[in-house]
Amino acid sequence: MSNDFLNVFLNEMKTNVNGFIAVAVTEIESGLSFGNLTVDPGFDPELAAAYNLEVVKAKLNAVKALNLNQDIEDILITLSNQIHIIDISPNKKFMIYLAADASKANLGMTRAVLRKHKLELEKNLA
Repeated sequence: MSNDFLNVFLNEMKTNVNGFIAVAVTEIESGLSFGNLTVDPGFDPELAAAYNLEVVKAKLNAVKALNLNQDIEDILITLSNQIHIIDISPNKKFMIYLAADASKANLGMTRAVLRKHKLELEKNLA
C-alpha cells in the first residue's frame, strides 16, 4: 500500500471532519497500525485505536454468536464532549477510528465522509 494514499486519507479526515481530533487506521486481526494523525498532542490515536480494537472484536464475535448475518458498519461512542466513531471495512480487515469534538462535529456529515473514503481505502489496503 502506498504511504502517499494513506497520508492523503488521513489529511482528508483532518480537513473534512468538523471538530477533528484524531484518526487511526488499524488492521483488525493483528492490531497493526497502518497510520494515524492527531491535532491534539495529548491524544494518542494509536493507543485509542488499540483499546477500541477490543470493542470491535467483541462486537464481531457477538454478531457471529447470535447468527445475525449482519455487517457492522460503524460503532458510535458518545462521550461528554467528544464523539468516537469506529468504522469497519466491508471486508472486516481494518477499522478506522475517528475522534471529533462533539460541539463542532456533524454526525451525519462525519459518517458520510468516512463512507466516501472507506471503500477506496479498502482497495488500497488489500
